[in-house]
Amino acid sequence: MKDKNQKIVEEVMADFKNRAQARKAYDLIWQVNMNFLMGNQYCSVGYGGKLEESDRQFFWQEREVFNHIAPVYDIRFAKLSKVKPGISILPATNDERDKQTAKVSKKIYNSVKSKLGLDDKINQGIKWAEVCGTVFYKVGWNPLQGQIVGMDEKGNPIRSGEVEVSVVSPFEIYPDSMVCEEISDCQSIIHAKAFTVAEIKSMYGIEVEGEKVNTYSLDSVDTAVGGLGFYGTTTKMFESVKEGSAVVVERYQKPTKQRPNGRLTIVAGNKLVYDGDIPYAVGGDCERDYPFIKQVSVPQAGCFWGTSVVERLVPVQRAYNAVKNRKHEFINRLSLGVLSVEDGSIDLDNLEDEGLCPGKVLVYRQGATEPKYLQGENLPNGIIAEEEMLLEEFSKISGINDLVGSDSISSRISGVALELMIGQDETRLNASVESIKWATLQMAQKILRMYKQYALIPRIARIIGENGEVEMFYFNSADITSEDIVIESQNDNLQSLAQRREMVMTLLDKGVLCDENGNLSGKMKGKIIEMLGIGNWESAQDVSELHIKKAGNENIKMFEGKSSKVSEIDNHELHINEHIAFMLGEDFEKSSQKMPKIEEIMLNHIKEHKKYLEVK
Repeated sequence: MKDKNQKIVEEVMADFKNRAQARKAYDLIWQVNMNFLMGNQYCSVGYGGKLEESDRQFFWQEREVFNHIAPVYDIRFAKLSKVKPGISILPATNDERDKQTAKVSKKIYNSVKSKLGLDDKINQGIKWAEVCGTVFYKVGWNPLQGQIVGMDEKGNPIRSGEVEVSVVSPFEIYPDSMVCEEISDCQSIIHAKAFTVAEIKSMYGIEVEGEKVNTYSLDSVDTAVGGLGFYGTTTKMFESVKEGSAVVVERYQKPTKQRPNGRLTIVAGNKLVYDGDIPYAVGGDCERDYPFIKQVSVPQAGCFWGTSVVERLVPVQRAYNAVKNRKHEFINRLSLGVLSVEDGSIDLDNLEDEGLCPGKVLVYRQGATEPKYLQGENLPNGIIAEEEMLLEEFSKISGINDLVGSDSISSRISGVALELMIGQDETRLNASVESIKWATLQMAQKILRMYKQYALIPRIARIIGENGEVEMFYFNSADITSEDIVIESQNDNLQSLAQRREMVMTLLDKGVLCDENGNLSGKMKGKIIEMLGIGNWESAQDVSELHIKKAGNENIKMFEGKSSKVSEIDNHELHINEHIAFMLGEDFEKSSQKMPKIEEIMLNHIKEHKKYLEVK
């Protein structure tokens, strides 16, 4: 048995090393991108497949960094971080019970979204995608989290478990093929990450030998940047050695006919931790599937990895730094001057140390030619033109125009033309926006499927309602029957608050938001206030919504065979409509045939509502 486990470990580690070697070229690209973003822009890939730092060729050489990649990255992140796609869950059928379970599923997702801070995780993923081109999210189940449901024999708490979502950098993912565009096309995927020996023992309960592991780290180091007579410090990303650690390798293999549940093999250090079925049924029709979700900045045809705007701007940034530094070297020559001195006429050491400072008494040999400055030339126009062209290249390649600080925006440009320019910028971001929406949709699906698999006992969750109230609700796996998830239409993802307000006021003027009588309902007024950015009125609740919710609770109570009393304050028309819609559902029809008492209770309840209407 030991030999068999050792063979599995050796096979997984050999596979991991082969994939790491095949992905080496992409690792170098990502390292260059991150270094350029942080300002370390005099690094390049050497012949040995490692990053190399270029040094000054002369002591007077200008090597300043004029970072235009960072502002482009900041603008793109600021725009993409505004994308907060909402989800809608469609009921499996038109039955009233399926509609209720769809609402419960959405509440579960919103509760998890608030508890785990999914918006912050998506923003973190956007940062990785914008600099490396690709990022991954991993949806798993942590049995050590959640509510305490009991105690074990040793007195330790037994918890219900909780879903967890983590952001995974592209440095940790190793697909079996670099030409598969989607995760579902890969036959297997490896997730490898370095942990300390103590962390591995805490996670898996085994002891492994610590070793030196190569990892990537950030540090502020002195590099050969700066100008004539001074040096600068930049943040640099480089490979470092982490001692007392080991690599945990998780290899997920796609389900096959031989293994319908797939295969997961976990190796920590040189020990086999797990080898069996994939534990997560997060695929379609509750099949075992990869727990990973991929998000890209710009997709590449025929490639697993996406590309980033930073990668495209690296050559332009190198050229811009070269032009700008040559320009400053020329200015240094004009300001400091170049002296012509006859050999032996003066003390050269003193002249080199002090130069021709103001008030200096220059003593030279009698009969010799006095030192003089060489005639300087004017700055070539080609350097200035090249600098301007490179600045335009930044905007063209990135597709981002900083209209606020741009000199091209004059008072003569019309508002329509300005809107077209803004719309063009947003169009260039469409591929990234769609990837964020798709990742959010897949994340919601996997979260619900994870609860459907593991939430076997009733669980309590909390959610903030639309009007700001805190709502507590119970659910279990039986309440999650709808997985048909769609992204809510949000055409104003990248619009500013002023644009949204203008759109709302236009809709109000046209009467689009009014009912057939030309009036605004209380619910619509609250929506308008929310869209205007003012927020919901404190503790304001739409009365109609409260009546509908009360009628729904009465339906559930009567469906269980219990009677419900009609109150004088009820909105009887709303209650009657909700009760009738519930009775027309398929579940009620099946139950009423077996238990006629339920139908009798419902009809008597509706008759009481109608009596109040007749009196009114």
